Amino acid sequence: MTKKMMIYILLVIILLAAFLGYSLLKVRLAPTVSVSGPDLNLSRDTVRQLYEHVKHLSVHIGSRSIHEYDKIEETKNYIVSCLEELGYAPILQDYKYEGKVYSNVIVSIKGEKHPGETIVFGAHYDTVYGTPGADDNASAVAVLLEICRALKDFSPGKTLKLIFFTLEEPPVFRSKSMGSYVYASEAKRKGEDIRAMVCLEMVGYYNDKKGGQAFPLPFMNLVYPSTPNFIAVVGNLKSKSLVKKVKDALSKGSDIPVETLSTVSLVPGIDFSDHRSFWKMGYPAVMVTDTAFYRNPNYHSPADTIDTLNFDKMSSLLTGLVQVAKDLTD
Repeated sequence: MTKKMMIYILLVIILLAAFLGYSLLKVRLAPTVSVSGPDLNLSRDTVRQLYEHVKHLSVHIGSRSIHEYDKIEETKNYIVSCLEELGYAPILQDYKYEGKVYSNVIVSIKGEKHPGETIVFGAHYDTVYGTPGADDNASAVAVLLEICRALKDFSPGKTLKLIFFTLEEPPVFRSKSMGSYVYASEAKRKGEDIRAMVCLEMVGYYNDKKGGQAFPLPFMNLVYPSTPNFIAVVGNLKSKSLVKKVKDALSKGSDIPVETLSTVSLVPGIDFSDHRSFWKMGYPAVMVTDTAFYRNPNYHSPADTIDTLNFDKMSSLLTGLVQVAKDLTD
């Protein structure tokens, strides 16, 4: 390699690092809306409901992987049953993968003012084989079910869809066989006007251990907290305005600390969930997450159990996400 080529590569690396740093700081240091403190009133019933959902999914059903079709079906049926008890009539979006039928479970609340515009909330309900998946992703499924409960009498301006996606985990991860890809690609084909997608991915692991939070890039520890007690809102550059909207609504509706990241997809982990499928179709989308393996040492392991989760934090997050749904569908 010539000296000139080495200098060129070095300049590219420096410019890329500078761009990533700028995109991080631009979102992180942006002013937030001024709001009064959230009306939390977290009932123990909400905490109990979240706990019971995670218990049923991670303890009673357990591992819910593509290699355990009966467990995938049992999980789907549990979600449908919970939704029907709330008075919803969920729709199943079925598709075939390797000779078996898999289903996305969809709740749709028609908008009163702008029914042709759609806001999507989603969480996947499968796991990696051999893992109970309490954080990944029973925590998010539980929160989404309780969002459905909180919004059962809500009349949105835009249409709100709450979707429980099948098949997010390997071996279909990042493929066209993901449940979210099936939905997003069909929505694109039909011309569905999706204004925002909010993906819930691992939302239950928190602690106050200083230094317990890791990051995908070395310099990020200079601008982000090292204590893993916050929720993160992650988006690509096209979704940076949505990142801020979600952050502001979370801060208005919850007391949980919120950190944000809006940058290019080169950052490791930024597209590691169902929001990626919507990015692929050109829709703005964000991931709301406890940061997964950058915090939780039990990621994709048998140790991802219910006793490791913080249900008070999950309940607080729930109130914030209800506010997000109301603000985005206004």
